[in-house]
Amino acid sequence: MTKTTTYALSLKQPWATLMIHGHKSIEVRRWPTTRRGHILIHAARIPDSRPEAWKHVPKELMEAAHLLGGIIGEADLTGCLMYRTLEAFKKDQPRHLNEPEWFTGSILYGFTFANAAILPFRKYPGWMRFFPVTDESFKRKTAR
Repeated sequence: MTKTTTYALSLKQPWATLMIHGHKSIEVRRWPTTRRGHILIHAARIPDSRPEAWKHVPKELMEAAHLLGGIIGEADLTGCLMYRTLEAFKKDQPRHLNEPEWFTGSILYGFTFANAAILPFRKYPGWMRFFPVTDESFKRKTAR
């Protein structure tokens, strides 16, 4: 049997909660990825302090958006978009939720996610890029 590695991506709160609850389906980064498939969603230890991030959080998700430093969900990474223009970035704003000012003229990348799901919170150390999760209990047991 081939051993597969499960990877996670750390997002600052409230973005991680917005992703796993279906309010956000694109995560914007300054670097591209060719990775695809099942990804665990990790809530970083340090939240986004900008008010424009928190304005997207419905009242009923506020408690979940304050979970920090652990795995909170999972999703399927389906693609990587390239944003070369402000117009393209603004077109996808309903999916990534970032303010247009976030696009500074350099290329940005949008990791597209589908099938997001909530997992019970588990403390776990994160990393700035994709990182392997060695805890076997996080392995997806069945296909969706």
